[in-house]
Amino acid sequence: MNDSPLIRLHPHDNVLVARTAIALGETIAGFGVRARAQVPAGHKIAARAIAAGEAVKKYDTVIGVAARDLEAGDYVHSHNLSLVDSYRDPGFCQDVRPVDYLPEAEQARFMGFVRPDGSVGTRNFIGILSSVNCSATVIKRIAAHFTPERLAAYPHVDGVAAFAQSSGCGMSSPSEHFDLLRRTLAGYARHPNLAGVLIVGLGCERNQVDSLVDSQGLKAGRLMRTMVMQEVGGTRVTVEAGIRAIEEMLPLADQARRQPVSARHLKIGLECGGSDGFSAISANPALGAAMDILVRHGGTAILSETPEIHGVEFMLTRRAISPEVGRKLLDRLAWWERYASGQNAQFNGVVGHGNQAGGLANIFEKSLGSAMKGGTTPLQAVYEYAEPIDKTGLVFMDSPGYDPVAATGQIASGAQLICFTTGRGSMFGSKPAPTIKLASNTQMFTRLEEDMDINCGVVIDGESSVSELGREIFERILRHASGEATKSEALGLGDHEFVPWHLGIVS
Repeated sequence: MNDSPLIRLHPHDNVLVARTAIALGETIAGFGVRARAQVPAGHKIAARAIAAGEAVKKYDTVIGVAARDLEAGDYVHSHNLSLVDSYRDPGFCQDVRPVDYLPEAEQARFMGFVRPDGSVGTRNFIGILSSVNCSATVIKRIAAHFTPERLAAYPHVDGVAAFAQSSGCGMSSPSEHFDLLRRTLAGYARHPNLAGVLIVGLGCERNQVDSLVDSQGLKAGRLMRTMVMQEVGGTRVTVEAGIRAIEEMLPLADQARRQPVSARHLKIGLECGGSDGFSAISANPALGAAMDILVRHGGTAILSETPEIHGVEFMLTRRAISPEVGRKLLDRLAWWERYASGQNAQFNGVVGHGNQAGGLANIFEKSLGSAMKGGTTPLQAVYEYAEPIDKTGLVFMDSPGYDPVAATGQIASGAQLICFTTGRGSMFGSKPAPTIKLASNTQMFTRLEEDMDINCGVVIDGESSVSELGREIFERILRHASGEATKSEALGLGDHEFVPWHLGIVS
């Protein structure tokens, strides 16, 4: 990119993106456009006259129609751009391109914790799970006991983390919500980033600890313990018993050592939050380029946030390895259409305040960038929320667009790291899988550098290409997978971001 204040993303586009703020009346050399309004950075300006009802295109993709006649130089945003849903040919499998997989001897390596079942962790935590909200305080008090000073004797343990949740009772069971909660808890219990697990219940909840363990195939042992408060003797006694249980696990967990393993063991959860008009130009495509590299090395990229592919789902169905995989994705979108019907929800077009302020007019425009995180390789499989991922390559896991819920599901599905792109500046972090945050623009990265790991604004600034940055992101993933702390880890984030998806009624 050059120093022009406007960016043309595709020759067929009828809007341009402002690289920097544009003043009223400013004439842009090289584009033949004179601004008819002030246009903030990251927002759109009409490249030519656009008739009312005519499709508005960005990246040669329809993001809406003009709500009125527009002149070249007009500011184009939600005030004059209408969202019109229409048929989009899914074109199942027509864009599938074979992947040039690397032989194992040439695959990148990282230093990971190899577990007895063959899975590989990027961290070595002990986790405490609550089967119900009624045991949430107890598990937090158990975890709080294990201060850095008390853990100093166990240098190979990354910490003791409590994963409290607000459900588990007052819910319909059996139900989709009940199954989803159990699937999420089990996904954390067997996660390779947890060396040991303690599950604590109250005793009278619907989500009984024994049946949770049995139904999910979890195996009790020295590093997999359970407790029920009503049986142990109440709050104080359970806290004390929980502390003793963790103290017994710590020496065993501390025996783990990192060893070199192939990048094919990596599963990366892909998130975006606080997206802006630059996200689809820098951070998201650069992360997609990194995922293309990861897939070549045999690894797995997990795209999620189903409402945020609405309008551009064809970008994935056309890369599905089979019509069945493509239809499963469309089935999940159809479920969301029913679920969000009549609600002022993102799926129905309304994006958040930060998205609007950052230049995104509607969900189709936001989805355009969101889908880019997955790169260009074939879509291998579609999973329900928190379902264990057993395929490699690019996969999709159904989830809301709400970041803590989506990331929780991805981690439960097996993600050992989360890569999170942001334009406005999300302050998200996660455990036991750490989050790497990628800033879409240099201004925000500079302002929030304590929270941001990688500045993708260098693409906007013309200092790097998307492919070059993708390689850098891949190398950073290997470093963080090997133990280098991310910014969110350094800040201690992740203790309150375990948020399973709530679907059902509360009664």
